[in-house]
Amino acid sequence: MQNRMIPPSELIINEDGSIFHLHIKPEQLADTIILVGDPTRVNMVASHFDSIECDVQSREFHTMTGLYKGRRISCVSHGIGTDNIDIVATELDALKNIDFQTRTVKPQHTTLTMVRIGTSGGLQEFSPVGSYVVSKRSIGFDGMIRYYQLPQGVTDEDFEAKFCAHTQWNPKLATPYVVSADEELVGRIGKDMVMGVTISAPGFYGPQGRYVRVPLADPSLNEKIISFDYHGEKITNYEMESSALAGMAKLLGHKAMTVCCIIAGRVDNSMNTSYKGSMEGLVKTVLERI
Repeated sequence: MQNRMIPPSELIINEDGSIFHLHIKPEQLADTIILVGDPTRVNMVASHFDSIECDVQSREFHTMTGLYKGRRISCVSHGIGTDNIDIVATELDALKNIDFQTRTVKPQHTTLTMVRIGTSGGLQEFSPVGSYVVSKRSIGFDGMIRYYQLPQGVTDEDFEAKFCAHTQWNPKLATPYVVSADEELVGRIGKDMVMGVTISAPGFYGPQGRYVRVPLADPSLNEKIISFDYHGEKITNYEMESSALAGMAKLLGHKAMTVCCIIAGRVDNSMNTSYKGSMEGLVKTVLERI
């Protein structure tokens, strides 16, 4: 098949040669990437680098690239939500695998290693506040990756069907999709952590069962989620990005996973707003193992 030339309206390159949202150039990105939600957390990760070669910020997207114990690593913030992951994963891939001069796919594919470090709400007694949970699988409530062609095997259709049946899923909502993280990466990074199934919700309040002023459409959804069991796998936590990252990585040929520090107990309604120390510990562990 002829290599398609990607139109300027579909891959936007800034006048300085940087990609549209991230505002970084191909040579500024390492092949190994730590992803975080909060732009200020990039500084915390990069504080462990031995040297820093670039520091670029545009909107919620903050990138710092440097050396950690002789290894080149980039830390990139993605903001909140699977829609932002669509932007970040696509642009990170383009920086490595698209020739910006010809606007065509490079003949040699570069595989990125991407580990997202986040915060999350725990749903089980074995994923309490303070624990680190690896998203071995993720369930996307957002529907984002369904806008792309999905080859057989990218999502787990049996898991999806059983989850929808168990929760009596509202057909007016996007159909959940289930994606596994990179198996080798999960084993290396999360070898002594809780292995779990993570839900990526398209919002922080109602989509995660939080009721402030507007009543929930299904007040019992969290109870059904917590009781769901798929061949011994239980749903461990809520966050907002892991499913899109795992899904986009599979579609683009990259290695990706998410690991979260549990800062909220959704069963006992506990909350830890002073989680900086726990996050720094997780960051140090990931830097050593990535």
